[in-house]
Amino acid sequence: MRNNLYAIPLLAAVTSAPAQAELPEPVKAMIDAAIESGDPATVQAVISVARQTNPDDAEEIDALLASFNQEQAQLAAAQAAKKEEAIRTASLLENWSGKGEFGAFRATGNSSNTGVTAGLSLKRQGIDWTHKLRGRADYQRNNGVTSREQYFFAYEPNLKVSERMFVYGLAQYERDRFQGFSARYAISGGVGYKFIDELDIQLSAKVGPAYRVTDFVNGDSESRIAGLLGVDFDWSITDRLKLTHETNAVAETGGSATIIVDSNNTSLNFVTGLNAKVSDKLTTRFSYTIEYDSNPPMGSENTDTLSRVTLIYDF
Repeated sequence: MRNNLYAIPLLAAVTSAPAQAELPEPVKAMIDAAIESGDPATVQAVISVARQTNPDDAEEIDALLASFNQEQAQLAAAQAAKKEEAIRTASLLENWSGKGEFGAFRATGNSSNTGVTAGLSLKRQGIDWTHKLRGRADYQRNNGVTSREQYFFAYEPNLKVSERMFVYGLAQYERDRFQGFSARYAISGGVGYKFIDELDIQLSAKVGPAYRVTDFVNGDSESRIAGLLGVDFDWSITDRLKLTHETNAVAETGGSATIIVDSNNTSLNFVTGLNAKVSDKLTTRFSYTIEYDSNPPMGSENTDTLSRVTLIYDF
């Protein structure tokens, strides 16, 4: 009898404890459907509404969200590992992307004319290494006479040292008979730094020693030790409008591998462009270039300008 008297209060305490509320089935079905879509924005929106309408079930709702976030993190890690493995095992000819460019130019300086311009740039992005190949040609003939002929090719490998610092190499070839040289070669290597590396704005600079050989149209040739400074700036104003600027300055020292009576020579190349995206693959580009040599060959002007209107195709 005494045992029964003690059991009655205990039973009353158990039966009077509130049962833990469960998330209503329609709400859980809504959350499950959002999770099934795999879209984080959709999941967050549905979770937010579920919390407001079912505050007593916040713990269960948070558990569902935590499970989704963990699954997404594991999926992202697996995809990143797969992508990294594909890059590491790719052959030298794989993982290249590029841009083809074609249009018209207007030149002033050593020649004043309008003609056609074409360019090609290739890029291979690795884990630590980036390889860039660039080429451009401007050409015009009037009445069987060439009035503009300029060629430019460059290869630049970059090695990432840290998230912002990199080491670069550069091999470059130019030809412009109207500026007074039949060929100009330059090699350089040094360090670079990304001052701004955001999704919509990037700013980087590089500096290093260089060695330049110039073959003039009159048959003379000279070799000089030089220094190179480069600045690259990209600003995505909108999803379809992008401002770009590139500056390359090569300042030669007085040292020379051959005996040439000449003062120091500084070459400057400024390129500012505005890209307007037409589609995912096609872009219209308006660019303005200033090319400057402080001491050009006799009979040549020291400043040339080029205005270009081109179409760029990404591949």
